[in-house]
Amino acid sequence: MYPKIIKPLLDFSLAFIAILLLSPFFILITLFLFIANKGKPFFLQRRPGKNEKIFTIIKFKTMNDKKDKKGNLLPDDQRLTKVGKFVRATSLDEIPQLLNVIKGDMSLVGPRPLLPEYLPLYNDSQKQRHQLKPGITGWTQVNGRNAISWEKKLELDVVYVEEISLLLDIKILFKTIKKVFIREGINMQGEVTTSSFKGNNELI
Repeated sequence: MYPKIIKPLLDFSLAFIAILLLSPFFILITLFLFIANKGKPFFLQRRPGKNEKIFTIIKFKTMNDKKDKKGNLLPDDQRLTKVGKFVRATSLDEIPQLLNVIKGDMSLVGPRPLLPEYLPLYNDSQKQRHQLKPGITGWTQVNGRNAISWEKKLELDVVYVEEISLLLDIKILFKTIKKVFIREGINMQGEVTTSSFKGNNELI
């Protein structure tokens, strides 16, 4: 009953309230990123959701589109803008995903939506992460986020799917707030973004 009825109602209600409360920050950040990214404050990308259905995720754009002489994008650390660095460090880049929650593509809590190209790389156990809507935060995010291995991340996603409950969601939300303030596990050591998932052969 909780995953199918109560959780969707709570998601919509809390996301709507959060959008209203955070609207001043939303507008201000959009303005700064509009300037920093030359008119492109938002990052849009296709991600797999529940039952692997593809949807478009929306986040604040923290990196510009600068390229080298050959037309290739510069490394992430060279494209991360000053305002983008702050937005990413404080996890404010996640705010626009509240719109995804209101739309019904995402949940406040659930396995994070990863890239479509990872879908063929999951084993049978890891595929269970797509039995639920993806979340803005999740059990993985409050237990290491980008600072832990892919094997552990996917394992924690499956644990959440198997143990989902209202109390667990409340626990995750409170732990998320705490981690945002202490800025823990934002990135892997020495990297701006986390490394790509190469498949289960890399976990051996």
